[in-house]
Amino acid sequence: MNYLSVSDLSKSFGEFKLFKGVSFGLEKGQKVGLVAKNGAGKSTLLNILLGKDIQDEGQVVFKDELSVCLLEQEPSFGDATTIEDYINDSQNPAIRLIHRYEQLLESGDTESDEFTEVIEKIDEQNAWGVDVKINEVLTSLKFPDKKMSVVKLSGGQARRLALAKALIDEPDVLFLDEPTNHLDFDMVEWLEKFIADSNLTLLLITHDRYFLDNVCSEIIELSPEGIYNYKGDYEYYLTKKAEREHNEAVVANKAKNLFKTELDWLRKQPKARGTKSKSRIDAAYELEKKSKNVRVNSNLEISSVMTRMGSKIIEIEELNKEYGDLKILKDFTYFFKRGEKVGIIGKNGTGKSTFLNLITGKDTEYKGSIEVGSTVKFGYYNQKGLTFRDDMKVIDVVKDIAEIVQTKDGSKITASQMLTHFQFEPKKQHTHVELLSGGEKKRLYLVTVLMENPNFLILDEPTNDLDLGTLTALENYLLDFNGCVIIVSHDRYFLDRICEHLFVFEGQGKVRDFPGNYTEYREYERLNPVNEIANVKKEHKATSQEIKTKVSRLTYKEKIEMEKAAEELEKLETDKSKLEFKLSSGDLSGQEINDVSVDLGKLMEKIDEVTMIWMELAEKQEV
Repeated sequence: MNYLSVSDLSKSFGEFKLFKGVSFGLEKGQKVGLVAKNGAGKSTLLNILLGKDIQDEGQVVFKDELSVCLLEQEPSFGDATTIEDYINDSQNPAIRLIHRYEQLLESGDTESDEFTEVIEKIDEQNAWGVDVKINEVLTSLKFPDKKMSVVKLSGGQARRLALAKALIDEPDVLFLDEPTNHLDFDMVEWLEKFIADSNLTLLLITHDRYFLDNVCSEIIELSPEGIYNYKGDYEYYLTKKAEREHNEAVVANKAKNLFKTELDWLRKQPKARGTKSKSRIDAAYELEKKSKNVRVNSNLEISSVMTRMGSKIIEIEELNKEYGDLKILKDFTYFFKRGEKVGIIGKNGTGKSTFLNLITGKDTEYKGSIEVGSTVKFGYYNQKGLTFRDDMKVIDVVKDIAEIVQTKDGSKITASQMLTHFQFEPKKQHTHVELLSGGEKKRLYLVTVLMENPNFLILDEPTNDLDLGTLTALENYLLDFNGCVIIVSHDRYFLDRICEHLFVFEGQGKVRDFPGNYTEYREYERLNPVNEIANVKKEHKATSQEIKTKVSRLTYKEKIEMEKAAEELEKLETDKSKLEFKLSSGDLSGQEINDVSVDLGKLMEKIDEVTMIWMELAEKQEV
């Protein structure tokens, strides 16, 4: 069943064309991801669909009597004073019925005709499970107290509550704009599963690529030229987009070569041309248009832009930090090595930002030792960002920091080249800052940090508000970056691609050093819900030299293999005990005794085999 039809939408602001010829549909139960560059018009398109903005051309047609909801970036709670009030103020008839039922119960009015009528309607609509759903959604999004005042909510909490209400209301069509912002990993993974398992009809804007991959069955790419549809998940979209762009480049280059030939012909023609020549001239102009249809290549080869780094990076010994009774860091010791890329994860309030402030010298109140090498030059990208003068052009903002950066191989990168790499096309580079979108300003801030030529990058939630093209450009840049990198992020895809190991901030001063990426960590947690994760602090205190030379003795896969071997041995020993009990029972016939003995022999061989695997890994761990 078709819920939404969009036909030939176009939108411009003055001479600036945002998009044109946008056409697509949304079927019942369909979950579609909308991707585009920052500033390409994603939010404007949503506003047009909701009637909050007017298109220049085209039509938007919803099926009659549909309920439509947009997750607002800055939600309003109206007259609601508590979370419960806000949730119960719903257009969903099931929620309204349950709310009225609870009101009648509280008032003791259970003998009235209305009470009977409400119960009958709840039965008819099978609405008794609504309360369970409300509690599940609110609890999963960290709202255990429904009586909590909405006035006391932070900006992030307000966004989460608006998301909770949207999911609970179950509108016919739901528009989600960056729903994973302000969610921790547990919440994102819960939301991902909730939406994937639901019958929601969804149009989604998000930079979270795992979320797109796991939730959406179709990707729509918005561009100034129109729209491209991909009938598959995000990985399918990446593959097909690459094929499309390759084919476009081939066609454009072919047209360019043909146009050169036709241009030579045009120049040789006399001024008076016949009808036959005119058709060829028109064809030549069409070739010219096609030849110019070449996308700016942002994937420039940028080889490790960084200041030289010495052997001493950052050495942290017995670091302790607390605020009153609240422990942030307890006896934390770590020596950074050249080229390390570390991800930092943990719940809000566990000390991630404090740790960054400590190592960069912004916070000097601590116990223990932090020594930063004399050659270390920090580049710090944080959520507060940088304030730009609106009257400045994009290129001038970057040139104020550096016009040229020299790479390790002696080549030079200009401010314009760096901007191009991060999706600022030449025309955009001469745009005034005041005309940039919020995401484009974040992108510009990122470029200014990198142009300072740091050798130790600290990136605090760098993926927020960045489009997918910029994320890919940043990832490629970091993979080639030879300096150290610390990343605080809730972007699972980003952490997996960049980070080699993680600092897991667990609260109460405890930080675990996990030798793997985010997906490996979650898998390890699943396999070891109670066990200690690798690299916890030993009972003895290592010397500074021991810590400096200490290496990870087992890889992540070897650690998993060792754990599985231990689990298998436990099961095998149980099976062995059962067989031995059978042999000693005296209830077996001669043939049964023979069969059990054979099974026991095979089992003993298997125990020896698995024991050998475990012992080899244990020995390697203790080397």
